[in-house]
Amino acid sequence: MSGGLVGFVLGLIGAGGSILAVPLVFYAVGVPSQHIAVGTSAVAVAASALMSLAGHARAKTVRWRCALTFAAAGIIGALVGTVAGKAVAGKLLLGSFGLMMIVVGTSMLFPVRASARGDTQLSSDTAPELLPRLIGYGFAVGFLSGFFGIGGGFLVVPGLISATSMPVLNAVGSSLVSVTAFGTASAASYAYSALVDWHVAALFVGGGAAGSFLGLVVSRALGKNERLLKSIFAAFVILIGCYVAFDQARGFL
Repeated sequence: MSGGLVGFVLGLIGAGGSILAVPLVFYAVGVPSQHIAVGTSAVAVAASALMSLAGHARAKTVRWRCALTFAAAGIIGALVGTVAGKAVAGKLLLGSFGLMMIVVGTSMLFPVRASARGDTQLSSDTAPELLPRLIGYGFAVGFLSGFFGIGGGFLVVPGLISATSMPVLNAVGSSLVSVTAFGTASAASYAYSALVDWHVAALFVGGGAAGSFLGLVVSRALGKNERLLKSIFAAFVILIGCYVAFDQARGFL
């Protein structure tokens, strides 16, 4: 059910839905460890992103050169982030995740807009300008993704647009390369430390596939009300973030 809910939200409104994975695995499923909740969620996020990437690749919306460069830098950041995350106390990690949810929910209230600069492709001529931006944004987003065990699509999309000015549709498709890569790197690191519940992860992914299909159907039916749905979901994420942050902070009071 938790995987189905995340998949439904992802299918309904796109990037940002995976932010629910960690609190659902910890609170709803009942995984007893904050670190295992993060590691298990990373597996589920990577698998869900890979399925979505296949669809965007068929639709030819992925800018592969920019996407792979961003992802390569992000994988290094994600591995550094997982090391930092595992070194942090469980309550502090999940409490910080709650604060991140508040930031994510707030950012979702404002639509991502393309830069005023012209759309720039990565080539030998543009590499001196684009590579530093792609690598810098990629590492930073990857670090946050690894630290919190999230896909980070809500950060990758504006990062790609800021670095290259690519259209939003291409940024969404290209972001899934990074989300898949970050999630895989984070999951591998947590799995190496035996901090993944594979049974829960498999059920979560299965539910997510079914929920995503349903979410896409409902999204097409609702059409022009998508912006309202995103605003409602953003408020929901902020409320959950407040609860998670407060609940984990009680251990320090």
